Amino acid sequence: MEKNNEIIAALDIGTTKIVAIAGYKTKDNNFEVVSFGTSPSHGIQRGIVVNIDETVRSIKNAILKAEQSSDYIFTEVFVGIAGQHVLTKTTSCSLYLSNDEDKIQDSHLLVLQDQIISLNNNPGEEIIDIIPQSYVVDKKPGIENPVGMKASTLQGNFHVITGKMGMVNNIKKCVQLCDLKIKSLILEPIASSEAVLSKEEKENNVVMIDIGGGTTDLAIFKSDRIIKTAVIPIGGNTITSDIAKTLDLLDKQAEKLKIAYGAAIEEKNHKETLLSIEGVRRQGVVEISLNELTSIISSRLSEILFSVKFQIENTSVKDNLSAGVVITGGGSLTKNLKQLATFILKSNVRIGYPNTFIVGKYAEDINNPQFSTAIGLIIRGIELLEIEAEEERNLDAINQKLNETQEEDENDKKIKKKNKKEKGSVFNSLLNKMANLFDEDELDENTENN
Repeated sequence: MEKNNEIIAALDIGTTKIVAIAGYKTKDNNFEVVSFGTSPSHGIQRGIVVNIDETVRSIKNAILKAEQSSDYIFTEVFVGIAGQHVLTKTTSCSLYLSNDEDKIQDSHLLVLQDQIISLNNNPGEEIIDIIPQSYVVDKKPGIENPVGMKASTLQGNFHVITGKMGMVNNIKKCVQLCDLKIKSLILEPIASSEAVLSKEEKENNVVMIDIGGGTTDLAIFKSDRIIKTAVIPIGGNTITSDIAKTLDLLDKQAEKLKIAYGAAIEEKNHKETLLSIEGVRRQGVVEISLNELTSIISSRLSEILFSVKFQIENTSVKDNLSAGVVITGGGSLTKNLKQLATFILKSNVRIGYPNTFIVGKYAEDINNPQFSTAIGLIIRGIELLEIEAEEERNLDAINQKLNETQEEDENDKKIKKKNKKEKGSVFNSLLNKMANLFDEDELDENTENN
């Protein structure tokens, strides 16, 4: 498989697992994973680092497994970030163009983003990402790409994602203590969306739900632009904890029950079905009703979905989700979840797998919703590199144009100087000729007098 770009690496630092992954974009626009390793996550709760040493050990373990599976050595990584500390808001700013600026340039859009950074420079917060929403050109709204348009005023509307500086710095510190350089931080729901949503779905209004171990991440798209992201502080671990507390089990036992028998909606045979499991505080085997297990899981999943519904109802796509809802993450594998989500959200629902355009020897291993974020980090990372390269090309083009303009100015100055010199020479020559004529006339006059 021929490469189209360099290999890039990413880290998905989740509540239940750490994923180290590396891959590249092929000539035919597929994504080939060349290195892949996972490790149980310790030191993370609901996307937040609570123990740096344990988190560092978990990251190092995932990196080691990935490097043992290939010849690739991890040095720079794109890192996923989520958690309750991550906040999003929509803000705007304006720019007045001078009369000599004929058309809107890429540089004008960068000036707007710089203004957004200045406006959102709040103490204790760090900007993670700025996503353009739309532009207003001379009071005409809804412009997606204003470059090349003539205008006197330009307004940009942006989706700004920020995180608590202390929380962000803890993530950075853990990665740096693993001798890794952070290329960029990427919001995890945006990464997951890259892995499981098609371009057509994004263009036709869609909701992406990623049910992870510690949190549930949400991203809503309208007309191919992300209009909302949110983090719901409930995930698969919460369901496991509910089962353990209600049925008086260890977390490990509860997790096994959830994976083996868990369902989002009760089925006919659940009332009559009893599950046998070794008791914890009581002697012998304990029998648990499958109906009771389903009820515990369904209650918590319903809470997640109603929280999602609340977020959807506060957007402009609430009555127009033509592309429906896509659920991914480890929690999406719960039996009958699709039916429960369809009932609560009143929309078409599908389970999202990160198998679009993924090729190579790891394709089968990672074709699982629990790896959607990791795959999305690779895809988004490649996109960011391509954007960065495009911006560098635009900057080079601008500099080249400036240099050409300066050269033209210098040439104009030289030509004017030469013309001035030549005019001076001609004028002096005329003066000399006139002087010679006067001298000849004077000489002739003297001769006649003599």
